[in-house]
Amino acid sequence: MHTSTRVAGVLTGLTLALGATALTAPASHADIPACTQMAAQAGADANDAVTAACHRGVSGDLQGCVSGLTGAGVAGGAANGACRLAAHEPR
Repeated sequence: MHTSTRVAGVLTGLTLALGATALTAPASHADIPACTQMAAQAGADANDAVTAACHRGVSGDLQGCVSGLTGAGVAGGAANGACRLAAHEPR
């Protein structure tokens, strides 16, 4: 009976850990709209290039994100801020 209690505890811990990962993973994608909105407020058209650049920010490629946004017409400071929003980096 002692072994079954341990197994139940391990399975419960594993379930909680995987559940927390599943809940936090989609949240990172929620900041793509914030990134594209900030880029639009800075004067860029909300197009596929802006969205692709924001996706790079979410994946952690801040330099690629900033380069993509500046190429789409977003000023450097605004592009940096938008990419940091996408990547959830503290300012």
